[in-house]
Amino acid sequence: MASDVRTASELLAEITGMLVEIVGDEFLLAEEVTLATTFNEDLALESIEFVALAELLHQRYGDEVDLMGFLAEKDMEEVLALSVGDLVGHIARSRQHRAGPPHAAG
Repeated sequence: MASDVRTASELLAEITGMLVEIVGDEFLLAEEVTLATTFNEDLALESIEFVALAELLHQRYGDEVDLMGFLAEKDMEEVLALSVGDLVGHIARSRQHRAGPPHAAG
């Protein structure tokens, strides 16, 4: 349904909120996070923080968004270069794929 599909800016806001929750607003101001922000270089997220992000994503989106599975498909350089925009795209694709075509019947 259209109401279930979020825009990139809405997804960015949700992810930014999760990141602020994980690292604290004293380290991360919400307005600093953009689609181009990288998790490694810009945010310096550590592996435990990625795990926390994966848990928050799971709580928010359930099984339809699998951060660890998404990361497992990438080589080390791709993981290190991962941006917030890459994650936004992954969430949007996962949710869109799960929703399927409007007239798909089983």
